[in-house]
Amino acid sequence: MKYKLNNIQIYIESNYEKMSKQAAYLLASQIRLNSQSVLGLATGGTPVGMYKELVRMHKEEGLDFSQVSSFNLDEYCPISRDNPQSYYYYMMDNLFKHINIDTDRINIPNGNVENIEEECKNYENKIIKAGGIDFQVLGIGNNGHIGFNEPDDKFEAFTHLVYLDEGTIEANSRFFDSIDEVPKKAISMGIKTIMLAKKIMLLANGKNKAAIIKKTIFGEITPKVPASILQVHPDVTFVVDEEAASEIIPLLK
Repeated sequence: MKYKLNNIQIYIESNYEKMSKQAAYLLASQIRLNSQSVLGLATGGTPVGMYKELVRMHKEEGLDFSQVSSFNLDEYCPISRDNPQSYYYYMMDNLFKHINIDTDRINIPNGNVENIEEECKNYENKIIKAGGIDFQVLGIGNNGHIGFNEPDDKFEAFTHLVYLDEGTIEANSRFFDSIDEVPKKAISMGIKTIMLAKKIMLLANGKNKAAIIKKTIFGEITPKVPASILQVHPDVTFVVDEEAASEIIPLLK
């Protein structure tokens, strides 16, 4: 099912696999329309199915990534790039090593540098030099964070150092051997960096995301729910499964 709500498009798919394929189709369409697209990419459990489908499209349908540039939303800090829980490792494992992207065009914050402030500033400048993000992929946390922009009293503008909320640390502990191993900080694109993307696509699946999806689309725009700012973006698409959409479906009828 597809709905349009002012500037927001909403795709509601019956399950995770179909949701992932729809998301991959939309991202692949961007690449086919502009072979030199600058992509903003996300990590976490939700995009894995989309990346799997993009790899299939590359291998079976010739989807060409050779001219594409990518910028990842965030990275833990401190963490080495060869750590299997780093987002650098995640992106290589789930997407980059399986497609024909030029490694010089891959950009992921380095969470293991001494001068974090300089890394944030350089990362932001790289995005500007690339002409900005054409198509930004987002996941969403149970608390409404996008990237690692946690609930706050204000919207953080540009790439910055984040101190992760306890809820985020607990949610991400499933990827680590213990909660004590989860880094407490991260480098993240800021809200303004994200909002400057020409197109945004947010993915969500599972019943545990239903309440925050409702708040994001129908709630007050507030830094207490960072994703709510997407309501004012001119070109935003939500791709969700029926479970994640369960609280908004009655409002869309």
